[in-house]
Amino acid sequence: MGKTILSVINQKGGVGKTTTVINLATALAQKGKKILVIDLDPQGNATTGLGKSNNDDEKNVYNLLIGKITLKEVIQSSNIDGLDLIGSNVNLSGLEVETANDGNRAFILKEILKNNNENILSKYEIIFIDCPPSLTLLTVMSLVAADELLVPLQTEFFALEGITQLVKRIKINLNPQLKIRGILLTMFDRRNKLSGQVDEEARKYFKNKVYQTVIPRNVRLSEAPSHGMPCVVYDKNCLGSRSYLNLAEEFLEQNNIGSAA
Repeated sequence: MGKTILSVINQKGGVGKTTTVINLATALAQKGKKILVIDLDPQGNATTGLGKSNNDDEKNVYNLLIGKITLKEVIQSSNIDGLDLIGSNVNLSGLEVETANDGNRAFILKEILKNNNENILSKYEIIFIDCPPSLTLLTVMSLVAADELLVPLQTEFFALEGITQLVKRIKINLNPQLKIRGILLTMFDRRNKLSGQVDEEARKYFKNKVYQTVIPRNVRLSEAPSHGMPCVVYDKNCLGSRSYLNLAEEFLEQNNIGSAA
């Protein structure tokens, strides 16, 4: 099977987007898959959440996008077997202004990943791109480069209209192949009536695109990043980790890859 480039996107912050990237990527790596995470968020939370520094002035995605370093030079190993990382840096926030005169700028990341002359990316089965929590140039770049989208949706508000519209525009103008792979309900609280209502609405509207697995509100999920590790490593038996491990199983079934475990 060829590799899949998967953007994890939501235009709102605090919906569990980065938490999903690092925990799903780690759970899949633990099941024997070769995974690359590209941190395209200037905040660099996926980078630090995987135990790396987001202050590395050399090995970062910004230097890759401006052509200062190559794909081979930018990829770092994480502390998790089978999971590599292209880390972020705060300089990334200036990219939009710096590339203002480049009419082709939406395609920069796609070109880099496509012109993978040394086949550096061939070993990876899934490449996750962690997008910023806003609809900026970086988000558009990731949508142009991606094959599929995974959308974490907080079960407190139903906020997919913006993304649905954006995906339509990108499909028409820049990336006709783009599709939504799955919608993940996050911060789910069974005691909260609204969580149940959003769950029902989302499944009615997006049908089988919504994962059966839901991610609960969980203190350990919030604690893990400050220890520089995914929750599925930090406390693999907590409710949050078990949910992401279940999601990884569902993800693999959906992919027909079958688990290597």
